[in-house]
Amino acid sequence: MTDVPDADASVQSLFADAGALLDGHFLLKSGRHAARYLEKFLVLQHPRHGVELCRRLAAALAPHRPTLVVGPTTGGVLLSFETARQLGEPVRAAFAEPVDGGRALRRGWAIAPDERVAIVDDILTTGASLLETVQAVRDAGVEPVAAAVLVDRSTEPVELGFPLISLGRIEIPSWPADECPLCAESLPLRKPGSS
Repeated sequence: MTDVPDADASVQSLFADAGALLDGHFLLKSGRHAARYLEKFLVLQHPRHGVELCRRLAAALAPHRPTLVVGPTTGGVLLSFETARQLGEPVRAAFAEPVDGGRALRRGWAIAPDERVAIVDDILTTGASLLETVQAVRDAGVEPVAAAVLVDRSTEPVELGFPLISLGRIEIPSWPADECPLCAESLPLRKPGSS
């Protein structure tokens, strides 16, 4: 780990410092292949990095005055809790977990009709987990006021109908499996999160 104070570091350098910006040949959840991968849990395992990233999420969301911060399982559990903590009382944290092909807010959390819900997520690629979390909040009867992600690496815009803030952008090209230049070089394929 470097001696650069986290408050002065870019999001990309925080990931790199934690060994969370990986090089190789990766099978992504979408089925596409990439030569780089962001392993969010390698950065979030370091409390100082996680606290700093959530400080930035809280600062980005504060103008929207959230009363509840919701993230998708699994990484969003950590992010929602620490972001809500940094926003201060009376802001609460919750998470949306997989249910029947989507996500839902379970665990008996009461959500008032006037609740100001902000969504947090880690890596925005296709927006699937973010959109599922937004739908879980809408299914609970509330329209989110804003969303924030650690890193945007999407190739297409993700439209939510409310502000979407990214702390950083990291371009990582990916290819369909049948067009992957790394497969053509016979480089071993790794499936992140499976080891």
